Amino acid sequence: MTETNNRLGIWLMVATTFVFAMQDGLSQHLASEYNVLMVVMIRYWFFAAFVMFVASRRAGGLRAAAATTQPLLQGFRGLLLAAEICVMVLGFTYLGLVESHAIFACYPLLIAALSGPILGEQVGWRRWAAIGVGFIGILIILQPGFGVFSPLAIIPAVSALMFALYGLLTRYAARKDSAATSFFWTGTVGAVFMTLIGIWFWEPMTSTDWAMMALLCVTGATGHYLLIKCYDVAEASAVQPFAYLQLPFAASLGIMVFGEAIRPNVVFGASLIVGAGLFTLWRQRQKG
Repeated sequence: MTETNNRLGIWLMVATTFVFAMQDGLSQHLASEYNVLMVVMIRYWFFAAFVMFVASRRAGGLRAAAATTQPLLQGFRGLLLAAEICVMVLGFTYLGLVESHAIFACYPLLIAALSGPILGEQVGWRRWAAIGVGFIGILIILQPGFGVFSPLAIIPAVSALMFALYGLLTRYAARKDSAATSFFWTGTVGAVFMTLIGIWFWEPMTSTDWAMMALLCVTGATGHYLLIKCYDVAEASAVQPFAYLQLPFAASLGIMVFGEAIRPNVVFGASLIVGAGLFTLWRQRQKG
């Protein structure tokens, strides 16, 4: 059994969020030049190969990783995550990294809100209050009724809702299946799904963009590897708050590389969302 090392786990989570932020920047660049479905499809090809490689090196190999008593649930999880990635990458192309990630940061709050009806977990008034504060943060970012609201801002909010549902279904699946099984189904089902729809939107790519695509695939596999190692060596409750670092990493990339600007309402709203999210994580740890 791996010895718990929360300090190493925290550094691995920091590295994970940085790599995933770089992945998001590459996705934004490629999706602005080519069809989103094609970009996500190629990314999933590499991801599926990585998943199968990881599974083959574990006890029981691919057969053990694929074994499940709930194939419909696992299959739906894979489809949902693939669709969520497409929606989020689409959000990058319309809103940029800064605002997309500022809104997407609300997904832990959505998990907390939906954990009651979906998983039967009890959500106390403190966490409901934090969820309300996070919702106010979203409204501050979107600014409805001030003449500047764009319906496109709903895209990352939909992505956050889809990812929250994916996270809840993953926790539900964990009651019967191992993390290795869920990981295997996520990669393979997503790759099949994206191939069936993405292949119809194939576009020729320049050699430079193929290099960017290769880097995108490598960052995806690297990020997932770091995340796996992170949870192998550390307690989830100790490292999860540091997952929010993907927001400042992605925002910095959006500003320095893509010339995005940070509006004051986005900073204030994102601060409320992150603060509320950290509070819900703390309350969950206290109750655990």
